[in-house]
Amino acid sequence: MPTVDQLMRAGADRPDNILISGEWWRIVTAMFVHVGFIHLATNMWCLWNLGLLAEPLMGSYGLLAVYILTGAAGNLLSTYRNWMWPIHDPSGALVFQAGAGASGAVFGIAGALIILLKSKRLPVPPKELWRLRRSVIYFAAINLAIGFSVNFAKGFTGVEVDNSAHVGGVLCGLLFAAPMVPRIGSPRSEFQLKLRMTVALVVLLLVLFGFYVAHVPPPQT
Repeated sequence: MPTVDQLMRAGADRPDNILISGEWWRIVTAMFVHVGFIHLATNMWCLWNLGLLAEPLMGSYGLLAVYILTGAAGNLLSTYRNWMWPIHDPSGALVFQAGAGASGAVFGIAGALIILLKSKRLPVPPKELWRLRRSVIYFAAINLAIGFSVNFAKGFTGVEVDNSAHVGGVLCGLLFAAPMVPRIGSPRSEFQLKLRMTVALVVLLLVLFGFYVAHVPPPQT
C-alpha cells in the first residue's frame, strides 16, 4: 500500500499539482498508477476482459486511443470535482486527494462497447449481440453503484472510490463510439477515417474542457 507521497512521485494526480503547479502530464500518467496490488489486479482483470471484446471492434490503435482519451476525461472530471469541492482537515485547511488508477479508462472502454455492440453491421446473431451488450451495461451500472455505495459508507470503511473518474470515463466512451463504426463488417477506409475524425474530435473537446478547468477560480478556504 503506497503512501500519498509515493503515489505522487509515481505520477498520480491531484488538483493542486495540476492547476497550481501546472503538472498537466499527471492527467495521463495517473491512469498507469495504482494504489496497491489489489487495485492493480482488479483493474487489469476488467481491462483484459473488456479489451478482448473491444479490440476486434476498434483495432489495436482504436483501443489504445479510447483507453488514453477516456482515462484522461475521467481524470479531468475528477480534477474539476475535487478542485471545486475539496475536503477539509480538522483544522479547516483544504485537503486535495490524490487520484490514481485505470478504472476511468476501463469504464471508457465499457461505454464505447455499449454503443459499438448495437451496430447492425456486426456478423453476429442479434440475440448474442444483445447478450454481450447487456453484460457490459450491467458491468458499468453495477460498478458505478458499488462505487457510490462505498463512498456512502466511507466513514465506516475508510475506503473511497473516485466516482468522478468513472463517470467521466464512461461518458467519454459513449461519445467516442457514437460517430464510430465497428471494424468488423465495415470497409477499412471508412473505419480508419471515422476513427481519425473521432480521435481528433475527442482530443479537441478534452482540450477545451481542460482550458475551462484551468480557469476555474480556486476554492475558498
